[in-house]
Amino acid sequence: MFKGPRLLDRGAFTQPETAPDVLSPQAREAQEIIEGYRAAKRAAMLLGKHEFFWRDHAAWFESQGYKLRPRYQIGWEPPSTGLDDVKLGDEDHLSMPRAAVVDAIRITDGKRVLLKKISKSEHPFEVEITKLLSSDALTGDPHNCCVRLLDVLQPTDAPEITILVFPFLQQLTASPFDTFGEIVGFIKQILDGLQFLHHHRIAHRDIGIPNFMMDGDEMFPGGWNAVRGRTTPRGQKHANIYTRTQRPPRYYFIDFGLSRCFDPSDTNPLAEPIFGGDRTVPEFKTNKGAFNPFQTDIYYIGNTIREFIMKGTPSEYKGYYGTGFLEPLIRDMVQDDPAKRPTIDEVVMRFDKICRKLSSWKLRSRPIPRRGSISKGLRRHIDHWKRRIDYIKQGVPPIPSRPSL
Repeated sequence: MFKGPRLLDRGAFTQPETAPDVLSPQAREAQEIIEGYRAAKRAAMLLGKHEFFWRDHAAWFESQGYKLRPRYQIGWEPPSTGLDDVKLGDEDHLSMPRAAVVDAIRITDGKRVLLKKISKSEHPFEVEITKLLSSDALTGDPHNCCVRLLDVLQPTDAPEITILVFPFLQQLTASPFDTFGEIVGFIKQILDGLQFLHHHRIAHRDIGIPNFMMDGDEMFPGGWNAVRGRTTPRGQKHANIYTRTQRPPRYYFIDFGLSRCFDPSDTNPLAEPIFGGDRTVPEFKTNKGAFNPFQTDIYYIGNTIREFIMKGTPSEYKGYYGTGFLEPLIRDMVQDDPAKRPTIDEVVMRFDKICRKLSSWKLRSRPIPRRGSISKGLRRHIDHWKRRIDYIKQGVPPIPSRPSL
């Protein structure tokens, strides 16, 4: 993040109207540093090229019932004065992390939604599969953990582009897990969700933490920042957050750009390798033709649990101690030989058996991150115990129940 100079001669600025040529060399240098900082700060707020589509279509989106943030309205520019008081955490000064998506307000009810731009040539099956998963025939299934499609828009000047409208969901990483029961609840939901997909002969083919989201309306009652999920929309402070036990969320699969639907009669479908976010798939490294995408999905979701929940990664995910009870199952799911991996039905059955053996004490215990601040961890541990006692008194189940639709 941009930082101003630490050591400046403040006395040099007691006469701000003084002409530059009569300032001392030290004062001129300090002024140049400050002006450079302000110029860099303003440049960071400017729209990127990938945002021009949203700005250029803002009026059209409004005619369709969706109002984009002020950042994407025609004529918006970052302020040229008063930059020292501008917070870079304010949504209007932040680009969305994915070029293909942007948030908006649904005009009819003021509800926040997400708009996703789909290129039909790049992802020819995404619209069709997303519509299928949100059809009346499938939305009633409680195991359907696929993001709900709210609307489909077709820009008149861009026939190759389709805009899908979804609920505005929260990032999975916006809040740490407070108990092992919350971890178990999360894994249970995503395994059930993958079982639902496979039962309907849909292989996701790009499973990973970026493609899981959660319904944050209850956990984050004051809303959250579209780019920095843990802060308030205007970026002034941390958002008010409840734990997953206090207000259980639903978890969702998103992004079906690489997904495929196969004929139910094909018991061993094959598909050419295609890399998504996870590039560690063992069979893709052999270059020996097509593979069963359902077996690859098992690796994907197993590796996701291994990296996000168990071992962590060097830069992104911390992982948690005390997750050894998952080791035998995950080890089988990430085997190099796809044919030796369990099916999703076997995975769900084995996971349920594992969960039944976990004591209430274990499920209510706090998982300790493998990387983190000792002082912050101690404070969270104390807060956790206070909540834990309250949960026991109130009869709150150790595994958060999945909210109904």
